[in-house]
Amino acid sequence: MLHVGLTGNIASGKSCAARVFAELGAHIIDADLIAHDLLTPGKPTYEKVREAFGGNIVLEDGSINRRKLGEIVFNDAAQRALLNSLMVESGLYKLYDKLVVVHCHPALQLARLVSRDGLSVKEARARMAAQMPVEEKLQVADYKIDTSGTFRQTREQVEGTYRELVLLEVSRQAE
Repeated sequence: MLHVGLTGNIASGKSCAARVFAELGAHIIDADLIAHDLLTPGKPTYEKVREAFGGNIVLEDGSINRRKLGEIVFNDAAQRALLNSLMVESGLYKLYDKLVVVHCHPALQLARLVSRDGLSVKEARARMAAQMPVEEKLQVADYKIDTSGTFRQTREQVEGTYRELVLLEVSRQAE
């Protein structure tokens, strides 16, 4: 089975692309959902994050205040590195057979982030700036999907990529 990574920066259209891949038959493992589950009270990662960032990131119900945690890590490179060392392994793309990078125009990314997360423009820009530049991700991409256009245009790109990946898998199995 072909293992394909799907990545992109915040508000770039990853969820949209993943939904289309799933509709076409791809099996999706959502790392964001796994990370959210790891932050459930009582889980070891939850405890490590609470210890590292203090009680001020915990809501009354005991859950992690993701917005507060985001404010901390997106405004402090050292704190962000600490969180990443707890939750994300660097260079995972090397474990995949192929890598798909989703990207869009930065102004559209900013607008999506402000609209979706209710952030100020300043907060959204800080989050965007805190991530690896998309250009670096695009350099290691096997497939690139630009979500700057319409949903139909994005869907066509996803469908084309999916067809190529299916053909690749079929040819691998025939060997």
